[in-house]
Amino acid sequence: MSYLEIERIDARHGLLQAVREVSFGVEKGEIVAFVGANGAGKTTLFRTIAGAHPATAGRIRLDGADVTALPDHVRVRQGLALVPEGRRLFSRMTVYENLILAREAGRSGRWDLDAVLDTFPNLKNRLKSKAGNLSGGEQQATAIGRALMTNPDVLLLDEVSLGLSPAAVARVYDSLQALIEAGTTILVVEQDLNRTLSIANRIICMLEGQIVVQGAVAEMTREQIMDAYFGLHRTNRENNA
Repeated sequence: MSYLEIERIDARHGLLQAVREVSFGVEKGEIVAFVGANGAGKTTLFRTIAGAHPATAGRIRLDGADVTALPDHVRVRQGLALVPEGRRLFSRMTVYENLILAREAGRSGRWDLDAVLDTFPNLKNRLKSKAGNLSGGEQQATAIGRALMTNPDVLLLDEVSLGLSPAAVARVYDSLQALIEAGTTILVVEQDLNRTLSIANRIICMLEGQIVVQGAVAEMTREQIMDAYFGLHRTNRENNA
């Protein structure tokens, strides 16, 4: 059994089924990237894994324990941390307050304030600044740092580069290398395919709430990924049938 095991997960938004029977496993220290067009179900899947959105069917297991019915704050204490799309910081609180608040998870580990600031040195001079006054890159660094302060076993990063300048994206990804080198288990949603291929061990491509293609980065071509991204693999199969 994988360290994180997702088994036939369904999730809905009202009558809309956003995630359909999704199953996959993630090993400790693995970096898995999720790609797909807007509306493919990636964000809903991540929120469901983290407990911010209810699953309507299926099972989520972390290190063998079933966490499907646990609320999100309890899953954080179990070792699952989500950096949500749009960051969702407490904008009227300072960077320091946003980071320290995450210690309430009560998990011990290598990630404390000093370790986070070593990883994101651009935050050292911004600790007293309100989160709402930060640049996009600084907000993303704060959001990732806040998640790390919970000392997660699995870190879910949703849309790492969304809305950031190229320079800010580069700084964030430079910082992520420290997490990778530390052996952090990471699931990441990223629209920038070049960035995705540069860090991931495995790619999972979603379309209409389902996994349509997955495989090791070293074994998949860019063309295969793009065909799955746009649903062309289905057209090809139908034409060859």
